Amino acid sequence: MTAFSVLNPATEETIAQIDEVGVEQANEAVSRAKAAFPAWRAVAPGQRARLMRGVATLVEEHAEELAQIESDNVGKPISGARAEVGMVAEVFHFYAGAVDKHYGETIPVAGGVDMAFREPLGVVGLIVPWNFPLNIASWKLGPALACGNTVVLKPAELTPLSALRLGELMREAGIPEGIVNILPGKGSVVGRRLVEHPDVAKIGFTGSTEVGREVMKGAAETIKRVTLELGGKSANVIFEDADLERAAATAPYAVFDNAGQDCCARSRIFVQKSVYDRFLELLISSTSDVKVGDPKSEDTEMGPLISAEHRDRVSSYVDGNVVFRGNIPEGPGFWFPCTLVEASNDDRIAREEVFGPVAAVIPFEDEAEAVQLANETPYGLSGSIWTRDAGRAFRVARAVDSGVLSVNSNSSVRASTPFGGFKQSGFGRELGMHGLAGYSEVKNVFVATE
Repeated sequence: MTAFSVLNPATEETIAQIDEVGVEQANEAVSRAKAAFPAWRAVAPGQRARLMRGVATLVEEHAEELAQIESDNVGKPISGARAEVGMVAEVFHFYAGAVDKHYGETIPVAGGVDMAFREPLGVVGLIVPWNFPLNIASWKLGPALACGNTVVLKPAELTPLSALRLGELMREAGIPEGIVNILPGKGSVVGRRLVEHPDVAKIGFTGSTEVGREVMKGAAETIKRVTLELGGKSANVIFEDADLERAAATAPYAVFDNAGQDCCARSRIFVQKSVYDRFLELLISSTSDVKVGDPKSEDTEMGPLISAEHRDRVSSYVDGNVVFRGNIPEGPGFWFPCTLVEASNDDRIAREEVFGPVAAVIPFEDEAEAVQLANETPYGLSGSIWTRDAGRAFRVARAVDSGVLSVNSNSSVRASTPFGGFKQSGFGRELGMHGLAGYSEVKNVFVATE
């Protein structure tokens, strides 16, 4: 078995050597999960909830260790990594509480009693990205296990370390062997095999829209169920009546958090023309305050990009009227500065997902044009609306084609609320009680009483 190197993006140093699995190991993992499924689905709801709560508790107890792993492997500022690990525990606590609340229903019919049950799917394949490795793994593991499925999880090849450690903690919490199987390997090999394997009932995939298309194609061969959380090009819409100081102070972090490597990044900043110059002045000032540097430092707010290859890709988007370019550390590391570019909605930087710390600032005339521009994209994942007018906030929120929107806020994700996209940002929902629907089937049973 060959090994691959795992790097720290802030130092470019090798931090681990991981054995690379292939098709044979993927087949074995699916077989283990299939064999473990009957016993796992039969576990009493209360016991399954206790096991999942045990996972949450161990994540909390090992929170600093997991945060350090995530910071080293992804280049995340340690403060952000700690917050993400906190959400992982919250997600497992939430789905532990959801196990016995995933209700079926009775339906009034003539001649008998009709019942709809929620049944687990079987073996599910979970394919997670490199930008939020542990967090997104938990978003899928939580509902999958709560519904009674068994799992084969493939972390990204660049960032497998936190998922591997989570797997150890799950075994320590008492999750039986074979329930959760973690396979570090290439998406083109292990991921493809999971997509095509006839014994895998469903794929939960988070990644690029381009790869998502290939997942759909592969899943079609076996009519496999799919949940896709894909790319985004989210709008941050600033109306003239907004609290400009607050909107400008928070806008950089809506783009540059995780070095812009976030499908929810509000990377198209639309500003009403009447306040455009003032807002841009405030935005440049707040962007200049973003602290870029050593992820281990407590006050660092942005770390490096994931790889040299990705840095080159992000750089290719920066042209046109660059109005701000920040500073980056000297020496090793895949650093890229916070960058603001004045643009139109037709420019490449406003059409394609950059996945880096680059924002396009675009003027608009009125509410109708704001909605039009926000919707002129193949994506529809997230976004923000800044206004003091409650009526406008609701009108625009209903009119914008996006799965997750915030008013006077840039938040996108909570353990208890649904998350997912419109259009080419994918389909299906993760988190909240809505997340359970993607990991269960509805079975209808009629019992005659006549």
